[in-house]
Amino acid sequence: MQPASNPVAQISVEALKELLDRDENVTLLDVREHFEREHCSIPVPPGIRDLLIPLNEIPGRIEELQRLDQATLIVVYCHHGVRSMHAAHWLSRQGTWRLANLEGGIDDWSVRIDPQVLRY
Repeated sequence: MQPASNPVAQISVEALKELLDRDENVTLLDVREHFEREHCSIPVPPGIRDLLIPLNEIPGRIEELQRLDQATLIVVYCHHGVRSMHAAHWLSRQGTWRLANLEGGIDDWSVRIDPQVLRY
């Protein structure tokens, strides 16, 4: 997957925390590998969709994302925000989702929002 030239929105960990606290229509899309997810993940409140689709599996699982409500904001994240940016750019070329890349990824979440989330 190569990034497109069109921009994808960025969202800070603080802004994501606010959306989660307000129970907004958000889906988290974790594009890390399964072993990374076993180590840690962003805790989400009940009712918030939390998907794990590793970056290399996204093309084969696009139907899952196509079933999502088009009004939902999909926040794509990974360890530091690089893989998730690739995924968000690729997804932006596939459909009309509202997408945002989590700046700094789960590492930033751990440092700035929730130190209980393990760093690696």
